[in-house]
Amino acid sequence: MAELIRPSTVLPAKREAITIITSDGLHLIGEFATPKNDDRSRGILCLHPLPTHGGMMDSHIYKKAANRLPALAGISVVRFNTRGTESAQGKSEGEFGCGVSERADVVAAIEYCFNNLKIENLWVVGWSFGTDLALQHATDPRVKGLILLSPPLRTTTEEELKFWNKDGRPVLALVPELDDFLRPDEARTRFGPLTQIKLVAVKDAKHLWVGEPFVHRVLSEIVQVVNPNRLPLPTEF
Repeated sequence: MAELIRPSTVLPAKREAITIITSDGLHLIGEFATPKNDDRSRGILCLHPLPTHGGMMDSHIYKKAANRLPALAGISVVRFNTRGTESAQGKSEGEFGCGVSERADVVAAIEYCFNNLKIENLWVVGWSFGTDLALQHATDPRVKGLILLSPPLRTTTEEELKFWNKDGRPVLALVPELDDFLRPDEARTRFGPLTQIKLVAVKDAKHLWVGEPFVHRVLSEIVQVVNPNRLPLPTEF
């Protein structure tokens, strides 16, 4: 008999601890979760929220993505801690670099996804601080596009937005109606240089997407981009 998917539900997948080595020699800890049939045709690389405010690879949206999407949507999920960030799996080497030295982390993680994990179609998902990392550093031409959760646009410049506009790859931004940093109306203005962006305002949502209805919404939006044939996402398994 099917059971309701709850916040703590962990669905079947192949899971392994991974270590990503950056160009400046740091060892970053992470996890790779892939469907039980080892289908690596599509995957997401998760860039977590601000580590100085509790962001890490286990931030709840990403942990639930890893726990559910391989089984429910046939999507591989790669999570890792940027330099100096700690979670239950351990602490990555190095020190927090305010999003600057993390460029080496993002570049190394993308290389790892393609070269080591052999993911064929990779999307980069950023959440909060991770959205700035994605917009600034996930420019590898093999990446299919970006999915941005609660983008604050704290450090991303207009020139960096223009890069993506000229590049033309798809960018989806999910902007909470009640976000603490950037709400939909201002986001539409700030993202003005990025003409192909799909900006989705999510009613009643907050920056951290707390609550199972918002988790389901975020995961559904990710699946809509990466593997839409697997929608709607079930609420039971």
